[in-house]
This record gives sequence, C-alpha cells and structure tokens, in this order.
Amino acid sequence: MDAFNLYNQMEQDNVILAFKGAITSDLLSSVLQIMEAKMEDLNDAPRTRKKVFNVLVECLQNLYHHIDDFKVDEKSIEEVSKKKSAIFSVSRTEECYNIVTGNFILNDQIIKLQERIDYINSLSRDELKKYYKEILNNGEISGKGGGGLGFIDIAKKSGEKLVYTIRELDKKYSFFTLTVRISKIKKK
Repeated sequence: MDAFNLYNQMEQDNVILAFKGAITSDLLSSVLQIMEAKMEDLNDAPRTRKKVFNVLVECLQNLYHHIDDFKVDEKSIEEVSKKKSAIFSVSRTEECYNIVTGNFILNDQIIKLQERIDYINSLSRDELKKYYKEILNNGEISGKGGGGLGFIDIAKKSGEKLVYTIRELDKKYSFFTLTVRISKIKKK
C-alpha cells in the first residue's frame, strides 16, 4: 500500500491519530499531548473532550501495562519485538469518537479476559459503579500494579459496552482488539 492509499483509507475511516509499534511511557505522554491539542482544534464540547481523553488514557495504559507479558523466549529478536508491538487509532465522526487498540496476548489468558469483559458488559451503569467500588475496597492489586480496574473504568467513562475480538494466530498467541465508542455531548 502506498502512502496515498493509506491516507485515503484513513480519511475515509475518519482517523485523526494512528500508531503501530512499541508502547513506551514517553510515547504515551507525547500521544496524549497531541490528542489534547487536536481535540481543542476540533472544537467539541469540553465534556466530550474530557471523556475521550480519559478513555484514551485508560486504553493506552492497558496497552502499556500488558505489553510486557512477552518474555524473551522467542527464537528471534524480531518475533519478540513484534509481540511487544501494539496498535491504536482514534477516529471521529459527527456522533462519536472510536478508540481502537490491538495487542498480542497469550492464548492461556483468553478465557479469563473474555469472562472479565463479558461480565463488565452485562452490568448496568449502577452495577458497574458498585463493582468498581467493590474492587477498590477489596484492595487486590494485580501483577500489573492495578486492581484490574482498567476495563471497568473504560466502560464507566465511555458509557458504552466494550466491543472486542480475539483472533487466534497460533498455539501460543492471539491478537486482541478492543473498540471503545464515546458519544459526543452536544455543546450548549
């Protein structure tokens, strides 16, 4: 695909930001600064900008914290680099923003991940708030340093169900894609 075709595809899909590669803390800081400036230029309601920004922070932190699941037991540095790579995009339509993230996951994590997201999606807004508080009060800290609040926070802040796909690649790895929709709030 040449650059013009890529440009046209991104224009057609209303992509305002896209990235593929290694996720680092420096990258996250830069992306968030870029998005903040872009959203100011787009002149959406302040509450919309805040929601999109907060959801984007959570989505990118999820990528950053889960990218280190891959240890260097692969045969080549290229394979390790590929598995530690991720992708994300932000697109904008008249009605909403869509944040899409994608990263490799180990197949032995699939069932737990599906159950967690499906459970979160089954909860009403009030139940989601209650579940969030329960986890906070339990004080359980995951190996990633959080209580597993990321997906709950994304669902709460977006006000939408989490849409995901998992594509099995081989016996060890799959590719996880998360799509989060954030409806725009009308300006007053």
